[in-house]
Amino acid sequence: MQKFLTIADVAENLSVSAGQVRTLIKNGELSAIQVGGRGQWRISEQAVEEYIQTGYERTREKISSNNFDE
Repeated sequence: MQKFLTIADVAENLSVSAGQVRTLIKNGELSAIQVGGRGQWRISEQAVEEYIQTGYERTREKISSNNFDE
């Protein structure tokens, strides 16, 4: 079974604000679901790991193409 995190949990893990996590969700960069009657957001640990790995890949591409400052 997957473990799900709150926006606050993800924000703490990535050292960003909750607003930044919400933006990642709205932009489709971070997969999330809404649960419950109040529509609380939940993000699977797997989705967070995929987001992190994608970030590493983008960084490697920038470094290898000498666009490190962008």
